Amino acid sequence: MTAQILDGKKVATDVRAQIAKEVEQTEGITPGLAVVLVGDDQASQVYVRNKEKACNSVGINSFMHLLPASTRQEELLDLIKKLNADSKVHGILVQLPVPPQIDPDIILQAIDPTKDVDGFHPFNTGKLMAGLKTFVPCTPRGIMHLLAAYNISLAGKHAVVVGRSNIVGKPMASLLMARDATVTVCHSKTSDLKEFTRSADILVVAVGRPRLITADMVKPGAVVVDVGINRLPEGLVGDVDFDTVKEVASYITPVPGGVGPLTIAMLLQNTLESALDK
Repeated sequence: MTAQILDGKKVATDVRAQIAKEVEQTEGITPGLAVVLVGDDQASQVYVRNKEKACNSVGINSFMHLLPASTRQEELLDLIKKLNADSKVHGILVQLPVPPQIDPDIILQAIDPTKDVDGFHPFNTGKLMAGLKTFVPCTPRGIMHLLAAYNISLAGKHAVVVGRSNIVGKPMASLLMARDATVTVCHSKTSDLKEFTRSADILVVAVGRPRLITADMVKPGAVVVDVGINRLPEGLVGDVDFDTVKEVASYITPVPGGVGPLTIAMLLQNTLESALDK
């Protein structure tokens, strides 16, 4: 068996085309996304440029705020306060990581929850856990959209999430439970990880460890979603050993071209929904 590829790039293209259509049909308001980057982290600069291009491609206004690494926390809080009050801005995103003199938790909590299109504000994470309508973090939302696009059933399935971050692991578990999956969350302190991953019908891996998941750790016929992006001398690789696992799984995401494109597509979707709610 060779797994079918979950083509995130294609699905994201379809999502962006629909967003562009809706933006064009929206009268009297143009969705606006403010992206704030503090410092000169090269990976962050690439992400920010990609987000700006994505906004432009669907007709969303992008407001870029590039601040020096010496920016004080109070200065960043002042900027967020202005963006919270700006009616042209419907979504605010502060690119992480931030320099050490800035507390990311304080910054994220300063963003107006109704403009928190990343879904990281504690108010929104609490609503997600309670099953209420809210902004869903972009990567987990993208994964759910990808699974739905391929008509992959979740009800009654055993889903194993490897990673417990606030950005991916925890919200991913909540979304899977809301779709009636039975969910196990594994992490760095889990004993015998293989025991859990081998039992998964749906396996989502988001830990940032290159090729952590090998073929012997995957149940035959499982759906494998690889969130990892690791830069090695030979190029980008995921947290899953793609070449061997694809011979065991029924579906698998590639790296790159799997989850990544949908993360940005869902950021655009969240921004559009924020504008329409205003």
